[in-house]
Amino acid sequence: MREILPTLADWHAAGIPFGLATVVAVSRSAPRGPGAAMAVGPDDEVVGSVSGGCVEGAVFELAREVVASGEPSLQTFGYSDEDAFAVGLTCGGEITLLVRPVTAGSDPAFGAVAGSVAAGEPVTVATVVDGPAPRGATLAVWPDRTAGALGTTGLDVAVTADARGELALGASVLRHYGPHGERREDAVTVFLQSFAPPPRMLVFGAIDYAAAVARIGDFLGYRVTVCDARPVFATPKRFPAAVEVVVDWPHRYLSGTDTDDRTVICVLTHDPKFDVPLLEEALRRPAAYIGAMGSRRTHDERRARLAEAGLTEAELARLRSPLGLDLGARTPEEVAVSVAAEIVALRWGGSGAPLATTTGAIHTPAVR
Repeated sequence: MREILPTLADWHAAGIPFGLATVVAVSRSAPRGPGAAMAVGPDDEVVGSVSGGCVEGAVFELAREVVASGEPSLQTFGYSDEDAFAVGLTCGGEITLLVRPVTAGSDPAFGAVAGSVAAGEPVTVATVVDGPAPRGATLAVWPDRTAGALGTTGLDVAVTADARGELALGASVLRHYGPHGERREDAVTVFLQSFAPPPRMLVFGAIDYAAAVARIGDFLGYRVTVCDARPVFATPKRFPAAVEVVVDWPHRYLSGTDTDDRTVICVLTHDPKFDVPLLEEALRRPAAYIGAMGSRRTHDERRARLAEAGLTEAELARLRSPLGLDLGARTPEEVAVSVAAEIVALRWGGSGAPLATTTGAIHTPAVR
């Protein structure tokens, strides 16, 4: 959804109705997760994807139908064993889609939501999926305000509380309520889609490897900052336009920077006078991934210095060093792929093994 919002915002601002299909639930091996979206707009223009191509044709027709009728539709697609050419997912999974018309009248807060996402302001959109409430009704929830309504005041209050909780996690989930927001009831199903600001990637050491890691971090959706104490290396022209470049001592910069459980920290300085104080700071603060470049000998020496600095075994165990997966990487770009692969595997609980040698579900449940 995040990627197609600028186009949808333009349609909405121009008063052009469009059909919006959103993945609200998946089971087994599905190609896209909850929140994935596809829209059909003017002149049958299509943006986004909900299944990587498996059911897009059917969703295209559904989106056109809901715009014509003004009535949202809830549809489930799965693989058909009887008819290999039936509309379904050849991966064997199942996805449930809410397809709804979006107009300036039906969703007046849509433009404000799109503007918040573009500005990096956190917002959660709650949409009624099923039950005795208006299907497709939306409630936009920011940390300090709301816009829209779901049908009853009690439901709005309960959903607002949950939406702010999910926003702190950056999560998109289904929740169930009674008609007036009663807990422990499941009459009304609501999809909470959170748009938290992009997670941060902090890259320390403005070397060629850092430029490659910064590029792939930007590609993966991180807000990337490269920091180095040496101004001759830390120049914006050496890095992609979207990457922030900071000249400062790494440990000093990190000590004044907020991190959270989604933050990725890559230490590429490869110099003890930078590495040790930086990692001493990093390993004592929230982060999803902390990796450091260097040989195995460098790792052993670095670990010993950190232990001497007072870090515990539990803190040292958080360090991924040498960073990256064993891909046989040589060039900066190959090393960046190796690092990105380790970050993705850690995020989703992947083993890093070739899929051809594994069994069971390909897509593991999201790690919360």
